[in-house]
Amino acid sequence: MSQRAAAALVLACATAGASAADWSDTAISYRYGTQFAEPFNPADIKKHIFALTHASGYKYGSNYFNVDLLQSDSNDPASLNQTSGAQEAYVVYRHTLDIGKLRGHDIKFGPIRGVGATFGFDWNTKNDVGYNSRKRMLVAGPTLMWDVPAGFFNTSLLALHESNAPSGAFPPISNVTGRYTYDVHPMLNAVWAIPFGEVFSFEGYANLIGKKGRDEVGNPTGVETNIDMQVMYDAGIAMGLGKNKFRVGVEYQYWRNKFGNTGATTGGKGHIARTPMIRAEYHF
Repeated sequence: MSQRAAAALVLACATAGASAADWSDTAISYRYGTQFAEPFNPADIKKHIFALTHASGYKYGSNYFNVDLLQSDSNDPASLNQTSGAQEAYVVYRHTLDIGKLRGHDIKFGPIRGVGATFGFDWNTKNDVGYNSRKRMLVAGPTLMWDVPAGFFNTSLLALHESNAPSGAFPPISNVTGRYTYDVHPMLNAVWAIPFGEVFSFEGYANLIGKKGRDEVGNPTGVETNIDMQVMYDAGIAMGLGKNKFRVGVEYQYWRNKFGNTGATTGGKGHIARTPMIRAEYHF
C-alpha cells in the first residue's frame, strides 16, 4: 500500500470515529521560545508556533490530530539574503483502537487498564534555505494504557516508515533528487496528561527513536530523543470562563540528535535543542 493510500485509509477511520464521538476537545494554541535549534545551524532560533489540536473518543478508541504552523526568525532563513525566517507546517495524526472494546470486554492486568493498536502519520513542509523538508511518515504499533488516578498515561512501541524529498540550496542536499526512504525504524513513545490540584496539569510526550540507517547523502543517523512537557494553569476558572477553556503555562523541549543528525555529522551544530517556552491555549 502506498503512503498516500494508507493516509487516506487513516483519515477515513478518523472521520468514522469522529462522527460517533463520545467526547471531543478542540483547541487553538500559541507558544514562543528563543532557543530552538536546527541541525548544522549554530545559532539560537526564535520561533512563534500556532497550533490547532483536536482529540476525540468513540466506542472503540480515540483520535488525535494536531497541526503546528511555525515561524522562525532570520537565524533560520527562508532565503539566501537571510532577511526573513523560515515557515513550516507539521501535521500529526494518531488513531488508537482499544482492543478490549473491540472484543467486548476490557483488557486489564497489573497496572495496565487497556491495550490498543495505534496507527497514523506525520507530514511536514518547510521552506528553509538549507534543507527544505518534505517529510512523510507512517506509524503503527501496540499501545499500553496505564491505570493512573486521574488523566491518562499511554506508552506505544511504533514502527516508522519515513521518507523525505529535501531541496536545499547547498550541496550535498542540493544534489538529492527525488524522494528518499529511510530504513524502517522503531520509536518508543509516551504521552501523558496528569492533573494535580484543582487548576494545574502536567502534560507532554517523549519519543525515543531508533537509528534509521543512512540519510539522503550517506551519513549514518543516530538515536533521537525528543521530550516535550508543560505545566498548565487553568486561568479560565479565575476569569469566569469555566473549566478547561483558557489555559496558560510553561513548556520545555529537549531534542537530541534532531531528525537523526548527530554531533559527528553536524560538527556539533544544532543537533541538540534545549528550549523553554511560554504557552497559551483556548478550548472550544
